[in-house]
Amino acid sequence: MIEIYDTSLRDGAQAEGVSFSLEDKFRIARKLDELGFHYIEGGWPGSNLKDDQFFLRAHELGLKRAKLAAFGCTRRPERAPEDEPLLQHLLGSGAPVCTIFGKSWTLHVTEVLRTTLDENLAMIRDSVAYLKAHGREVIYDAEHFFDGYRADAGYAIATLRAAQEGGADRLVLCDTNGGSMPWEVEEITRHVRDRVAVPLGIHTHNDCELAVANSLAAIRAGAIHVQGTINGVGERTGNANLISIIANLRLKMGLDCLSDADLERLAELSAFFDEIANLTPNERQPYVGRCAFAHKAGMHVDGVGKVTRSFEHVDPRRVGNTRRILVSELAGSSAIALKGREFGLDLSRRSPETRAILDRIVRLESEGYVFEGAEASLELLMRRATGQYRKLFDLIGFRVIVEKRGADDHPITEATLKIAVDGETLLTVAEGDGPVHALDSAMRKALEHFYPELKSVRLTDFKVRVVNVKEGTAAKVRVLVESADERSTWSTIGVSPNIIEASWQALADSVEYALLRRQLAAGERQPVATKGEGS
Repeated sequence: MIEIYDTSLRDGAQAEGVSFSLEDKFRIARKLDELGFHYIEGGWPGSNLKDDQFFLRAHELGLKRAKLAAFGCTRRPERAPEDEPLLQHLLGSGAPVCTIFGKSWTLHVTEVLRTTLDENLAMIRDSVAYLKAHGREVIYDAEHFFDGYRADAGYAIATLRAAQEGGADRLVLCDTNGGSMPWEVEEITRHVRDRVAVPLGIHTHNDCELAVANSLAAIRAGAIHVQGTINGVGERTGNANLISIIANLRLKMGLDCLSDADLERLAELSAFFDEIANLTPNERQPYVGRCAFAHKAGMHVDGVGKVTRSFEHVDPRRVGNTRRILVSELAGSSAIALKGREFGLDLSRRSPETRAILDRIVRLESEGYVFEGAEASLELLMRRATGQYRKLFDLIGFRVIVEKRGADDHPITEATLKIAVDGETLLTVAEGDGPVHALDSAMRKALEHFYPELKSVRLTDFKVRVVNVKEGTAAKVRVLVESADERSTWSTIGVSPNIIEASWQALADSVEYALLRRQLAAGERQPVATKGEGS
């Protein structure tokens, strides 16, 4: 069994741009406990009011599977443990586990702590013994251990033995500067394992983008305890990513850490953490990222369609992720057929509809469209091409006016829209914060009379990118619109030299897709398009 120790609430909170509220810390701790993490480090009592409040109310967590750890450091030089407030705060936290760090590197002892090497050993030994005497499980973090070992291996090991003599339950080797190589970590850990009697742990940082590799190297060498954070958040470039470590331990190394059922919630945990931390998810994160099992190249898609493991190193379901087939100008007929199945369309590789869809995608992408980020527009395109959908409204025309009446006045935007629904023509006018908002409001004003379900649909994001920058102000622009209702989100696309026209295309697709989803969810048969509508 490899013990999983999460320090997201303390070490992860040191990441630039990350700040947890007290309630955030509670929600994350409960989620980690749900997934069977063995240790949750709640913070450093005595360092700030928020962490003090966290431990004061920790009994409200109701942890069922994890042990709560409080973090701190050894006593200071020339001070008895019972007179050290840092240790008193640890005991006062009530946490059953106390994790303390001490110095392993002679440079830190003499130049940072400004004390003697012998006094540093006594500080480690006394602090661990004091906490053990008060009934705590003690995890000793050997700070800068690998740097210290390279500088003076004998002294670095002596610091571990001091913690061992004090009664430490775990000795954790820390690559605090994140500068070690995997082969160094493995060799040093193996050397240390044979010279101490207490089980070893590993704590790495990602400054060389090797934190996960270094953690696994230490485990190969005999460590049974691994520390890290969710999604690798942490100071500087981050900590070891426990998401990747756990997946690699279970699926690649065959080691027990979390159960299969808990493993299948890794993607959920990763997304949950980013949401609470207000971080943009890394779509290319291994195992759990949105792109981790996305296939775009034609040969890859064809291979996955025949034998999934031909282009996937693990089944994405093992970590709670899903396979995604991306359709682009690089795709082949296999990708179109597989994507069609996702949309409930019966397409074969050699059907004329499949060929027509592929040709149209190639042509549109040459004009600036990118469908892998706008799958709602892609589904509409495929349904129109196969006669599985007809337009629910037609644009007759629109006009957008932006007027600024004075230097200090805000611009006034007004959109006039004329559309036809089932032979009935409607003319609407609406104002908005900008041209797109005004146009969207005018469209809704017209369509909600026929489709009241559109009231729950809202525009959540709007992105514009220039396609051919060399054309300057005459360049085409690509507009991506993200929309949502109470059930899900979807993205649509429009491309034109005119930003308003491109926006209209994306907005119209968004509304049509919202109505399509409602009809499919209700089990309604989609009307067959009349000849020419699928072009």
